Amino acid sequence: MARQKEFDRQVVLEKAMETFWQQGYEGTSVQDLLKAMGLNRGSLYDTFGDKRSLFLEAIAHYENKVVQKAIAKLEAPNAGKAVIIAHFQGLVERLAGSDRAQWGCFMTNVAVELCNHDSEAAKRIKESMQRFEQAFIHALTNAQGQGDLSPEADVEALACFLTCLMQGLRVVTKLERDRTTLEKIVNTALAVL
Repeated sequence: MARQKEFDRQVVLEKAMETFWQQGYEGTSVQDLLKAMGLNRGSLYDTFGDKRSLFLEAIAHYENKVVQKAIAKLEAPNAGKAVIIAHFQGLVERLAGSDRAQWGCFMTNVAVELCNHDSEAAKRIKESMQRFEQAFIHALTNAQGQGDLSPEADVEALACFLTCLMQGLRVVTKLERDRTTLEKIVNTALAVL
């Protein structure tokens, strides 16, 4: 009879994701993962495969937990300019008020560390960024229809800009978590709307 697992897969996956997020892929050893997850080597390999498989699953976990939550409001049927502004105000609030903000964005960290030489990581990060762009396009198109954005505005270019702004804020926050500074950046950038 097979031995039952004595841990919650999602809980230990969350711990692995946080470890990769803080230390990077290359900076995280299997021993670091075992310690953070509270697993022995056999359980880790039986459940997740190797370090790389676990890492890719951690990216998917982040996508489902963090990215999907952020995108959901932007994809709401009536999302428009107010939702975009609220998205960035909420982002500033989280970045200025969380120690986790110093970790940066997991997706951005992966892009910087791996995407030049890891095609699978690059593909996943690109898909995630494209999801954000599409969500912004949706909200911007609604904003045009609601009369809150010029009909001549290039929503695709604005969506790309907003995605870059979002990622840039997370990079800046690794060095500067002053709420006033972050608010100035956001207010100046959103003036284009």
